[in-house]
Amino acid sequence: MKSEDPDIALGGLVKLLKRKKLEGDGPVDKDGKTVGIREVKRQKVETKGKPVRMSRRKVWDSINFEHPATLETLAMDPELKNAVMEDLNRFISRKEFYKKVGRAWKRGYLLYGSPGTSKSSLVAAMANYLKFDVYDLQLVNIYWESDLRRLLLSMGNRSILVIEDIDCNIFVKIVQLTLSGLLNIIDGLWSSCGDERIIIFSTNHKDRLDPALLRPGRMDMYIHMSYCNPQGFKLLASNYLGIHGYHHLFGEIEGLLQDTEVSPAQVAEELMMSEDPDVALSGLVKLLKWKKLEGDDANAFDIQDVKRQKG
Repeated sequence: MKSEDPDIALGGLVKLLKRKKLEGDGPVDKDGKTVGIREVKRQKVETKGKPVRMSRRKVWDSINFEHPATLETLAMDPELKNAVMEDLNRFISRKEFYKKVGRAWKRGYLLYGSPGTSKSSLVAAMANYLKFDVYDLQLVNIYWESDLRRLLLSMGNRSILVIEDIDCNIFVKIVQLTLSGLLNIIDGLWSSCGDERIIIFSTNHKDRLDPALLRPGRMDMYIHMSYCNPQGFKLLASNYLGIHGYHHLFGEIEGLLQDTEVSPAQVAEELMMSEDPDVALSGLVKLLKWKKLEGDDANAFDIQDVKRQKG
């Protein structure tokens, strides 16, 4: 009765029958074979493969979480790092406060910044700091709001729900899963059916996000992961090269960092090129000079373009 057009009506019936088959058979892999999904026992859990219909009993794959990142070794602004640690400590110590004011014991964080600025490493460091489980939710693999609800409600306490690259997730695809559906579940049943839960969204483009994601009560703290600065560089030099004091190239590198946009990941990659501090730091100087020239050339091109437009 959805349509009087036979093609449209029969097409809808085919979709319904396929969905019912998936419900009966359980999850399927890319070749259409039924696959089992292990119940989560350890820390890092994620949905895998092509879009699947989740089983009603076991909905997460379990992977041992062994990421070595810590807040102490993370190359980010020291004041921001301390603010994050203080916020986490305040959150886990205020169970009675949340109960008293009638709020769910949850906390939301938005991590935003350019690629390579250690957003994923910060998630791992937060999980290691709190000793929380991490649930890595890949929305592109979920086609039905009922599956999303089942996934979220099967999460344990003392856990972090991570949705990375939220600006790239396909909310506009023609399926039943919508942004409003995700937010309604998080605000409703998910919040009231567990304790000590954190949700983290990450994005490379904060300006592209729907304002509904950013309203107070959903994202409690915005964390901007910036390009590498002198403080972050010194921490990386200590971690990778064992330099805990002064090096004759530090002054030049710090000056270049002030004028160059380079991510902590790029700096770390360069420092891994050699265990010899002189060699590694010389390579970093070359990289920063090249990035600076690249930026200067781009700026010069923009200036010439503006002059042409005015002329």
